[in-house]
Amino acid sequence: MGRGFAALLVLAMACGCTVQGTGEDGDGKRHLPVRIEVPKRSTPPAQDPGAGATPSAQDGKPGTTPPSTSAASGPVLWSRGDTGSGVRELQARLRQVAWLYDGPTGSYDDLTERAVKGFQGKRGLPRTGRTDTVTWKRLKAMTHEPGKWELYLMGGQPADAPDPRCLTGRVLCISKTSRTLRWMIDGRTLTTVSVRFGSVGTPTREGVFRVYWKSRHHVSTLYDSPMPYAMFFSGGQAVHYSADFAAHGYAGGSHGCVNVRDEGAIASLFAQVRNGDKVVVHW
Repeated sequence: MGRGFAALLVLAMACGCTVQGTGEDGDGKRHLPVRIEVPKRSTPPAQDPGAGATPSAQDGKPGTTPPSTSAASGPVLWSRGDTGSGVRELQARLRQVAWLYDGPTGSYDDLTERAVKGFQGKRGLPRTGRTDTVTWKRLKAMTHEPGKWELYLMGGQPADAPDPRCLTGRVLCISKTSRTLRWMIDGRTLTTVSVRFGSVGTPTREGVFRVYWKSRHHVSTLYDSPMPYAMFFSGGQAVHYSADFAAHGYAGGSHGCVNVRDEGAIASLFAQVRNGDKVVVHW
């Protein structure tokens, strides 16, 4: 009996089960059942990946499935708040594909951000509103290199050096090269504004002139178009405000007049310029 019970005990330890005695020992006395607990393993055995386990992305093992990610967008080139020539080119190219209608201004504003988001979304790119390398590469592939006046469609081109004839007296110094007008007194520039000139068929005359007539609420008798703040310097040609220039920029042209798109600036000029002041139109 003793050897049989010992053998049963060993078998129980190996199997992890509960063993009960017969209730009596050789001495004829009854005893409580004997319960033997087999210690559990502190860590489970390694599971075979081939049996259905999926290794983590950190394991670096074949069959690893990394978490899904959005399309790569690359480093950001420009984003809201940035300024400069790169932003100006971005805006000019966005205009070519009809995602932006204002500008270019050279400032990455809310309109530019919205246009970039629209362009990105249309082409399955992450709609961040920031111009990254992938977005820029896609946009460049769809557009042509913008010309100078596409970049400065609404003005903003830095004024070039004044003509020597502008350096004395009171002068409206007008450059066809930079498309700017300087209001100068004795060689000092007081105001600079963007201007637009006549078309090929009706060019703005070049040379030295004098303001001979001012007309605040003028309307052209030849073209029946408003010419507010007109300052006439050569026949029917005048410096004046143009609502069309303000709306469409250099996409249009005048009938020979010098158009100003900034109404506040031309109003201020009109108040300062006198009849007899010099006008120089040059390249």
